[in-house]
Amino acid sequence: MLNLSNQSVAETVWHEKPRQSQQELLSAERGHWLGRTLLVVGLVFVVILFLPWRQTIEGSGSLTALTPQDRPQAVQNAIAGRIEHWAVREGQRVRKGDTLLTISEINSEYFDPNLPERLREQLAAKRGNVSANAARVVAAGAQIDALQAGLQVQLAAAANRVAQARNTVAIDQADLVAVTNFFETAKSRLARYEVGYRNGLFSLTDIETRRLKLQEDLAKVTSQRNKLASSQQGLANARIALSEIRAKYQENLAKTQSDRSSAVSSRASAEGEVAVLQNKISNVEARRGRYIVRAPQSGIVVRTLKAGIGENIKEGESIATLQPENPVLAAEMYVRAMDVPLIQRGRRVRLQFDGWPAIQFSGWPSVAVGTFGGVVSVIDVVSSTNGRYRLLVRPLRGAGDERAHIWPRQLRLGSGVYGWVILDSVPVWYEIWRQLNGFPPSLKAEPDGATPTSAGGSKEEKSK
Repeated sequence: MLNLSNQSVAETVWHEKPRQSQQELLSAERGHWLGRTLLVVGLVFVVILFLPWRQTIEGSGSLTALTPQDRPQAVQNAIAGRIEHWAVREGQRVRKGDTLLTISEINSEYFDPNLPERLREQLAAKRGNVSANAARVVAAGAQIDALQAGLQVQLAAAANRVAQARNTVAIDQADLVAVTNFFETAKSRLARYEVGYRNGLFSLTDIETRRLKLQEDLAKVTSQRNKLASSQQGLANARIALSEIRAKYQENLAKTQSDRSSAVSSRASAEGEVAVLQNKISNVEARRGRYIVRAPQSGIVVRTLKAGIGENIKEGESIATLQPENPVLAAEMYVRAMDVPLIQRGRRVRLQFDGWPAIQFSGWPSVAVGTFGGVVSVIDVVSSTNGRYRLLVRPLRGAGDERAHIWPRQLRLGSGVYGWVILDSVPVWYEIWRQLNGFPPSLKAEPDGATPTSAGGSKEEKSK
């Protein structure tokens, strides 16, 4: 060995000290103790590897209400108006129906303070118009009945005149036949008398007398023919009069029916205007009832969204945020998409709330301190915007020590929450192997009824 130091070392140190160190390092007692220690540690490690380990799925979120009606809601005004008076302040507790805000009218159509009375006057006038039109309809109906009755009488009279004219024509025709026969007879006699006159049997006076008689009969035939033509013309006139009566009746009937239809149309129009006025009166009365904005349910006024007196607000605009009292709390947790198939409704959950110190052993939830129990109530069937799925966890009731599961009364909506969904038990060695390989938790069997459509549960389960 090179001696590079300037100081020398005694020879006895080089020969005696190494022998003393070697005796201490190679002591048999100490070696046995070290072996036993390593053996015990190994046995404990092996035992730990076979201990049960509860698999969990971690998730985080915030507190919300289990039912929609218990969640914070925006109170909106039904009509546009101007703020006149605030009856509440932020943080104030209100009951259902309490006045929150008073507004005034800004629509010029409703400025008249006597608008309902004036609308009722218009309504009374329109109802009178309806009654008048109804009377017109009744009168038109009576006129139609009178026309029908008058038609029957006129038709009967005209028919009698036609029958009388027909009889006259028949008589004249018979008279014409008779005078024609007389004329033919007179003509034959005149011919015989002329033959007898030539033979000297009759005198010239007799011939002239027969000729005069023939002229008289011819005049009677002509007169009877003219009379027959006049009778036939009278029959035609009677028939024309009958047709004229029918045509005039149709004209009067059409005019009366037109008047009746006009009255019916006017009545329907007036009834429509009456309905419009009634609707307008109801709207005005309902609108005046909207000048006071009331609390839709009991709760606490969290924040007023409008400020000042005289500020105009639009129709349907939010004016305040109301938190309903005594909400049924639920933890809104978000988990990874790969873990959702392993979670079913009814799974136990351990929760840690912001502001409450807790110690949670993931594999042994029974020894956790400061956590609270819950049960999965709702599993969303679609993912949220961040790609995670939402769980609603309600408080656990009726299992074990109930006081250990009662959530603190000081919890408020929106507080942060961190949770662990409890799955099945596996050996510690399996959990270590799973974590090293990056595998998801496993189940012993496929969950029953764990379909997306049944994630929300039935109505009976929701009512529970």
